[in-house]
Amino acid sequence: MKKICAILSAIALALSLFAGCGGQAPSAPASSAPPATSAAPEENKPEAAPAEPEKSEGPHKFGYTCMTMNNPFFITLEKSIRTEVEKNGDILITTDPAMDVAKQINQIDDMITQGIELIFLNPVDWEGIRPALEALKAANVTIVNFDTEVKDMDYVTAYVGSDNKNAGFVCGEDLVKRFPDGGPIVVLDSPTMNSVNDRISGFMEAIDGKGFEIVAQQDAKGDLPTAQGLMDDILQAHPDIIAIMGGNDPTALGALAACKSANATNILIYGVDGSPDIKAEIAAGSQVAGSGAQSPVQIGVKSVEVAYQILKGEPFEARTPVETFLINADNVAEYGTTDWQ
Repeated sequence: MKKICAILSAIALALSLFAGCGGQAPSAPASSAPPATSAAPEENKPEAAPAEPEKSEGPHKFGYTCMTMNNPFFITLEKSIRTEVEKNGDILITTDPAMDVAKQINQIDDMITQGIELIFLNPVDWEGIRPALEALKAANVTIVNFDTEVKDMDYVTAYVGSDNKNAGFVCGEDLVKRFPDGGPIVVLDSPTMNSVNDRISGFMEAIDGKGFEIVAQQDAKGDLPTAQGLMDDILQAHPDIIAIMGGNDPTALGALAACKSANATNILIYGVDGSPDIKAEIAAGSQVAGSGAQSPVQIGVKSVEVAYQILKGEPFEARTPVETFLINADNVAEYGTTDWQ
């Protein structure tokens, strides 16, 4: 009997050991699989969120186009934008349409192909640039319009530019002080450039009703040689004029060259820009009476500032005006003649 009991006890012990092993087999996956895999992602989530920005898409790529790079104003403005953009490790692609709107449109198409995400745009022709505006919109390229407005401002995200109307107004105001009785004058404008249109508008407002007669008003295209050629002819027809209003400083310098050639040194000349060349003429006591000064450096800095605000989704000003004022013999020493203000 004792023998049978011993055998039964041995069998029971063996069965209990087997059952213990069999009970542990299913418990291993239950304790290791779900808890382990679910806990790991929860612990890693805080690290995964900041890791997203580390997936760099490369530097921002910007485009720059202005009506011509044959103007010190736009050369300085481009340099100002480039300095700010490259300071952030980003890229600026610059083109020069040389006063040709068709060429500007083609160059903008090329920049779109190169993958720009924002363009700093100054149009050759404020109306004719529309096909490029449509192409930029279709490609989702942000437009920061500077210095000269495009006609279709609905395409533009932000505009940065001088108070051009005031720049012309201060020139007209100065002319009225010098010639309170008025007299015959010449206006050299550039109808395709809205910035020049605004300047001439401001000038006309200042001299309105003051006895001035405009004996000639012609399109100098904002260009020195063109202005010089026009004034060569105008001076032959109207040698008695007392003043010339130029839409920008290159126009004024072209008029100056024509006056010197004709020995018409008593005619006062006004421009708009406040360029080093025009300030040198004013400081030397030439017949250049003044310039409605603006700052291409500040236009560039503010344009880039607005551009980054747009790209970062931050609040920005849709229109950013930059101050203009008259530089003449009374204050030219304050601004110097070797650089832009």
